[in-house]
Amino acid sequence: MQMPLPTVKGVGTFYKEYGNPKGEHVLFIHGLGASSLAWRDIPDALSEYFHTITVDLIGFGGSEKPENADYTVKGFSKFIMDFLIERIGIDEKEHTKISIVGHSLGGYIAAQVAIQNKEMIEKLVLIDSSGLLDGPTQLLKDYRVAATEVNPVTRYEKVKRVLEDLYAGPSRLLPVAVDLFDYTIEMPGAKHAFEDAFDNSTTTQIEPEGFKQIKDIPCFIIWGEKDNLIPIEYYHRFRQELPMAKYETIADAGHAPFVEKTALVYEKLRTFLMQDDDMTKQHER
Repeated sequence: MQMPLPTVKGVGTFYKEYGNPKGEHVLFIHGLGASSLAWRDIPDALSEYFHTITVDLIGFGGSEKPENADYTVKGFSKFIMDFLIERIGIDEKEHTKISIVGHSLGGYIAAQVAIQNKEMIEKLVLIDSSGLLDGPTQLLKDYRVAATEVNPVTRYEKVKRVLEDLYAGPSRLLPVAVDLFDYTIEMPGAKHAFEDAFDNSTTTQIEPEGFKQIKDIPCFIIWGEKDNLIPIEYYHRFRQELPMAKYETIADAGHAPFVEKTALVYEKLRTFLMQDDDMTKQHER
């Protein structure tokens, strides 16, 4: 018998915690069409030093997918805050802090959470993040078409081609990744969540005032040099908006460098997250 999911505002939410709950908190937020599984072993490995948390966004992965949910970036941001308060015990009134690592759409959401709750944020890591798109790139358009294809056979092949294009080395794509995406997108409400999240996140941007709100938060921007989904030009746009942040690109990696270069990205995350405040605030490049 399957155990019911813990809830956030009544919505079943899949999440995992690693390490000592009394340690420093680090939350990982996945990207569009993905789930917390995307982070591989990084949260578990970092739990030697931190209390790490992975969560499936409402509408994605193992979390419930209500038809009437708010699948905008601001809606996801509210969901994350409700999750942190209800399930993790993060409380701004008690000055509890958390670091957030976000990828792609998850980076945009992480930035929005920081903008609205900057006193709660210890550090912020954005990996190949959306939030500055002028509209969907061609590969993003292909991604939407593939994900919402009604013919299962055609969809599988389209999804496979798109996911291969996300990698610097297409042969690195594991068949199980395609199978998992194909399985979850068929869940009731999944396509609706994907479409709404896609349409909102590719046509809105982090406002200049938002960047001003987070300019003093220690921030680390990581980008795969061969990202075809959100190309490296957007990395340089983030550099213009957050000039005091720490920036690094990952060679021979595409849209998800933590998948293609897991050990390297793990070490960069560990180093940044473990730096004390004085070191971090120097924003060394």
